[in-house]
Amino acid sequence: MEATQLNAESTQRKHTISILLENKFGALNRVAGMFSAKGYNLESITVGPTEDPSVSRMTIVTRGDDAIIEQIIKQLNKLIDTLKVVDLTYDSYMERELALIKLGTTTENRPEIMQIVEIFQAKIIDISHRTVTVEATGSGQKVDAIVKMLKPFHIKEIARTGRVALKREFVGEV
Repeated sequence: MEATQLNAESTQRKHTISILLENKFGALNRVAGMFSAKGYNLESITVGPTEDPSVSRMTIVTRGDDAIIEQIIKQLNKLIDTLKVVDLTYDSYMERELALIKLGTTTENRPEIMQIVEIFQAKIIDISHRTVTVEATGSGQKVDAIVKMLKPFHIKEIARTGRVALKREFVGEV
């Protein structure tokens, strides 16, 4: 790899962007379309209602240097349904992701799976003679870690939500 390519990759950072949108038909498509049209990558995108039924919160995880992220934020602010755009990356914020992980099990490996689930404070939400489905919630890193630990037990299916995030209001010592 060339030195300039290495420098470009090292300045790119994952960014978590929170967007408040009017809860209208096509708003999600306009945001996704903007990313596609400009050639920006979406690592994850989640959207859901807020405390106000007329407003949705979208959380996007993308990667880029400061100039690219600045362009993304400017483009998002131009969309007609956008109410507010915040790059949470440099703020203190809380994030969570949910994963449902279906594993093939046997009577021999089930106790070890249950031990891993307990260590990660996850839950078994479905069980049969041949499978166990685990619900894991936490940071993306925690979800990645439990998936890595469960991989040797034959993961049959995974469904992940992507990141949801809110800015912390209290910052300081407790």
